[in-house]
Amino acid sequence: MQTDAYFCAMRKKTKRLVFENVTVTDAAAKGKTIGKAPDGRVIFLTNTVPGDVVDVQTTKKRKAYFEGIATNFHSLSDKRVEPVCQHFNVCGGCKWQDMGYEHQLFYKQKEVENNLKRIGHLDLPELTPILGSEKQYFYRNKMEFSFSDSRWLTLDEIKSDNQIEDKNALGFHIPGMWDKILDLEKCHLQKDPSNAIRLETKKFATANGLTFFNPRNQYGMLRTLMIRTTSTGEIMVLVQFFENDKEKRELLLNHLSTTFPEITSLLYVINPKQNDTIYDQEIICFAGRDHIFEEMEGLKFKINAKSFYQTNSEQAYELYKITRNFADLKGDELVYDLYTGTGTIAQFVSKKAKKVVGIESVPEAILDAKANAVRNNIENVDFFVGDMKNVFNEQFITQNGVPDVIITDPPRDGMHKDVVQQILNIAPKKVVYVSCNSATQARDLELMKGMYTITKVQPVDMFPQTHHVENVVLLEKKV
Repeated sequence: MQTDAYFCAMRKKTKRLVFENVTVTDAAAKGKTIGKAPDGRVIFLTNTVPGDVVDVQTTKKRKAYFEGIATNFHSLSDKRVEPVCQHFNVCGGCKWQDMGYEHQLFYKQKEVENNLKRIGHLDLPELTPILGSEKQYFYRNKMEFSFSDSRWLTLDEIKSDNQIEDKNALGFHIPGMWDKILDLEKCHLQKDPSNAIRLETKKFATANGLTFFNPRNQYGMLRTLMIRTTSTGEIMVLVQFFENDKEKRELLLNHLSTTFPEITSLLYVINPKQNDTIYDQEIICFAGRDHIFEEMEGLKFKINAKSFYQTNSEQAYELYKITRNFADLKGDELVYDLYTGTGTIAQFVSKKAKKVVGIESVPEAILDAKANAVRNNIENVDFFVGDMKNVFNEQFITQNGVPDVIITDPPRDGMHKDVVQQILNIAPKKVVYVSCNSATQARDLELMKGMYTITKVQPVDMFPQTHHVENVVLLEKKV
């Protein structure tokens, strides 16, 4: 039975506990870190680095664990570095900026290995060291910013007696606060001219009386700003408007077109819906093309406003090379590419395969995949649209052939159990499983371990300064 002796202090008003001199021992899932309470229960922390010694105030108490924040730092970890971004800890993105990159990679690799062993109960070969990203900042090719007429105010601003004149914001949502936007001065995720375009958009809109969106009361003209870039230097800018004011809309768009002539594709959408998703909206091209192109090994991939493309182009290239190497194609194989998206992997491996068949649930993505294949003069690929668990059936196999190799790159939720079962029914010689969530990957692989041996595991860091990690696994059929 617990006693007060376990606890260093208790705040009666909030009934939250305070533990003193807690050593942060490890990193946990979703970017959290781990300490231990005096009674042995785990404490999940949000603002520490392994090696810190801190006082902790709990925010949640559960039967098996606590959640909390560090309120006082007795000593700082030698794994710490100074965050480069002025918005660190407020923004909610790039949560690992205060940890040295070599340590980020260590904990990402550890997470992959732990998930595969503890969740999947898998026998693993020695893991290849995680592939780090050459660029640790300014690596993203897509950013989405939100407008708000009620920006997030700092504590100093709230305490100040000064009248706050400008409450407009263009930036990111504050974590856990859907109606509050942090106004960004400089973001370190996307290369120039991303910051310049965002800052100029806000400046011009404010100066010319374009109203910023109020999400709580659903009014205001300007809603979101999306910027996409490619490794070839092409730029897409999409402005989402809530209200349809032609004069002011064209005023802003003409200004952006004139100020940034390097914009390849200037688009807009008028979206009066309650939510700001654009996938069911008409995208209108204001200037330039309605798309941009990315290139990889001479292949060109068309990207429109709704297209999915890996958000770290340079590291995506490394990921796809690993996938292709794991498949080790000789030229006579039939390959299935499940969850093919816009067919990037399918086309990337096609020159080393007899034929590649891609399946994807999003119709627009399949249209892009087919168009990209024609553009790249690739004739040994076929693409099909539909829900994977429904399309990927015996009839489909009969029509398209039994694959020698399956490449699968599912969303974060992993594969549906029926899809896993169908892979087992087909029993290809090799399966290359690309995952952005090693926990669901481990779950799926556990279902396959009776038939397959895991022979290679390669974690890949696609998103430096965050806890996210990709992982590629090669499964080979047991003899």
